[in-house]
Amino acid sequence: MDKEYFVHATALVDEGATIGNGSRIWHWVHVCSGAVVGERCSLGQNVFVGNKVVIGSNVKIQNNVSVYDNVTLEDDVFCGPSMVFTNVYNPRSAISRKEEYRPTVVRQGATLGANCTIVCGVTIGRYAFIAAGAVINKDVPPYALMAGVPARQIGWMSEYGEQLDLPLSGRGEAVCPHTGHRYLLNDNTLTRIHP
Repeated sequence: MDKEYFVHATALVDEGATIGNGSRIWHWVHVCSGAVVGERCSLGQNVFVGNKVVIGSNVKIQNNVSVYDNVTLEDDVFCGPSMVFTNVYNPRSAISRKEEYRPTVVRQGATLGANCTIVCGVTIGRYAFIAAGAVINKDVPPYALMAGVPARQIGWMSEYGEQLDLPLSGRGEAVCPHTGHRYLLNDNTLTRIHP
């Protein structure tokens, strides 16, 4: 059966890698043999995908991103240009720590802005939004807007990617200005109210 995805002539997809239908793998990308890439993904120029990586469907990974072993990206994740993943917490050149890789999970719909850094061992919640240049070194709640070095929460985001008019904690309700979807804040947890 012919492949039903696009691989640029300069890209290298190792034998054994799983690539979903409709995905596009662009210039100078390297996908290792154990990687799993879902349907309708876009891997931009100079992307690296390690052996122990799982990427869901409709994920967009912009130029110059390395997705190292033990990173999982769920459906609809966006990785901005030159953002950084790690998988070893305390690397030393002279010490092998391949057995110490810490898993990193990015939940559905999250956005990782350009040049942000995700320190290994964290989970980024559904539809969270990491600002450009931020450094994430702890778990991020769903829908949280994070910025700074190290990152701190500065707001809440809708699934569409609009900032919601809500306090950081307590209670409140807001409407996404673009979609009209309603969100409810209860203590430090934000949920979308489905009609």
